[in-house]
Amino acid sequence: MQSNPEPAGRKKPSFIEQARRTQIVDAAAEVVAEVGYARTSFARIAEKAGISKGVITYHFDSKDEILRQVVTRFFDQGWQHMEDRISAAESAAGQVRAWIGSQLEFFGAHRTQFLAMSDIMANHRTEDGSHAYASELAEEVSALAEILARGQRDGEMRPFDPHSFATMILHCTNGVLESWAMDPGIDLATESAALLDFIGHAIGREPS
Repeated sequence: MQSNPEPAGRKKPSFIEQARRTQIVDAAAEVVAEVGYARTSFARIAEKAGISKGVITYHFDSKDEILRQVVTRFFDQGWQHMEDRISAAESAAGQVRAWIGSQLEFFGAHRTQFLAMSDIMANHRTEDGSHAYASELAEEVSALAEILARGQRDGEMRPFDPHSFATMILHCTNGVLESWAMDPGIDLATESAALLDFIGHAIGREPS
C-alpha cells in the first residue's frame, strides 16, 4: 500500500504543517482505538489532539481523508519493518517465516495503531459501498502467494493452491493479532511461535 499524494489543489505541506498533520492522524488513531470507527468524529479527534476543529479542517478535507492516512501510514511503516527481513531470508520458506514473524513483531509493538487500522479497514467503504481497501488486501495476498509458488517450484513446499494458502495464512495472522489486541493478557510471543509452527507444517513437504 503506497501513501496517497496530496489532494488535487493542495500544495505540499511545510515541515510544520506536516508535523501538525501527523499529530492529527496520531490522535485519530487513538480515538478509533478507544471508541470505534463509527463514533470517531472531528470533535473527538480535536479533543484528543488538544486543538480546535478548525485546525483539523485546515489540514484535512474530511474525516475519511484522516482515517485513510491512519491506515496508509501505519501499513507503510509496517511494510518498511518487514521488507528487509523478508528480503534477507534465502529460501521461500524462510521468507514466509520472516513475513509472518516480522508482521506480528511490528503490529505487536503498536497495539493502538493496530486496533485503529483493523477497525477502519473493516468498516471504511467507498462511495459505491465497496470495501475501501480491497485492492490493497488483494495485492498483499498475491505477493505472499508468489513466495509460496516459488517454494513449490524449488521443492521446499508440498502441493497446494498458493493463493488460497496465502489468504488463509494472512487471516490466521490477523486472527492472532486481533485476539491479542482485545486481550493484552495473551502472550503474543507464544502465540506467534505456535502460528509459525502451524504454518511450517501446513506448507512444508512431509519427510520421505
